Amino acid sequence: MTKPLWQIAAIRIVFFGLIAALAQMALVVADYYFNDEELGRLLIEQQVDQLGEGQMTDGTATRYVLPDEMADLFAPGHGYFARVRTVDGTILFSSCDAACEVHFLPRTVQPPDFWVRFIAPGKPLHVAGGGTVERDGQVLLIEFATIGDSEGLIWGVFWHEVLDHLVVPMSLLLVFAVGGAIVSISAALRPVEAAARAADNLDPLNMGDGLPTGTMPQEISRLTGAVNRAFKRSGDLIRGQRMLTSAIAHEVRTPLAIIKLELSGIDSPRARKAEADVDELSEFVAQLTALARLEAITERQYQATDLAQLCEEVVGAVAPWVLARGDTIAFEKDAEPLAMIIPSLIRDACRNLIENAVRHSPVGTAITVRVERGPVISIIDSKPETAPAQRPSDSLGIGLAIVERVLTLHGAQLLREEVANGMVASIHFSTEKPT
Repeated sequence: MTKPLWQIAAIRIVFFGLIAALAQMALVVADYYFNDEELGRLLIEQQVDQLGEGQMTDGTATRYVLPDEMADLFAPGHGYFARVRTVDGTILFSSCDAACEVHFLPRTVQPPDFWVRFIAPGKPLHVAGGGTVERDGQVLLIEFATIGDSEGLIWGVFWHEVLDHLVVPMSLLLVFAVGGAIVSISAALRPVEAAARAADNLDPLNMGDGLPTGTMPQEISRLTGAVNRAFKRSGDLIRGQRMLTSAIAHEVRTPLAIIKLELSGIDSPRARKAEADVDELSEFVAQLTALARLEAITERQYQATDLAQLCEEVVGAVAPWVLARGDTIAFEKDAEPLAMIIPSLIRDACRNLIENAVRHSPVGTAITVRVERGPVISIIDSKPETAPAQRPSDSLGIGLAIVERVLTLHGAQLLREEVANGMVASIHFSTEKPT
């Protein structure tokens, strides 16, 4: 199953965005990894900020408690040292004695706001530094040193930089990029969806302006224009074929009438058989003409019609022919519904269905035409209990095609259902005006 375009675009934007993020992450890590000065500075800044979290103030007195997550960091032998003191030199916390005097600034020196000193070059880092932290109006001087970075604190620096300079900005970028792509694609495809819905009802013989292309993207508009031109060519071809068929049918009617006239003067069973064949062929030609005439239907020809009255007239007109074939026909109505139809076409459609039921059932079949709410017209053929042999059908099969075309023009549907002793053909009309 194909995916919507917005899903495809969103997946690809996220995919290439992740590739770009990984590439950028590699560049960030490489940039900081090979820049010892910057890496050392960032490590000191990070540790000073974390150590500053332990400052507490009781009124005017300042106390310091080492944060729990850093309690094991300054154990002897780990190579990490820290000292926290006030501006006047009072030491609040110290994890070293002689090492503090070696690596940190003398207590008699007024330290700058921030300082860094490399104890030894290269990696793992050997660096010391410090800075001032002000909390609740109290200023602390915090110093930190690492000899060898045995706990790998630099990876925390890497993660912090990636989070600040990559994850957050890229996340916002992806959200807006994906959201913008979805909104843009949805807006661009809205006229395409409208054209797709219009295509379901498009008739190549009556296209009007064809599929709308006004606000479509240029590439899709070109495709839609090509589809419109293809439909137009198909419609021209069909109309040409229908015109040729109608012309042939019109030209054949006169010779058929002459042939029938000549046959009527011959007293022979074979002449009667030939005369019946000519009648059948004449009916076929008439149906071809009727099929071609359907394409000239306009909306003005539809009118509100009483289906019960129409069917009653059809039954009255076709009854002599049905009785002559050895069958019976009856009319029933449960309602008198109105429908927007072209009466002559529906009348011909009902006549075709009745004739089809007669031709494809044995002699003695009872035909019932029933009009019900819906509106629905049902043609029911009930075979006799002791049915004689099926009579051969002399239909050329175009009648049902005409019926289906007529019903399509009316937005109606033909349903055929086999029952115990026959067949039910039902025409279900739509309650909406046909288009």
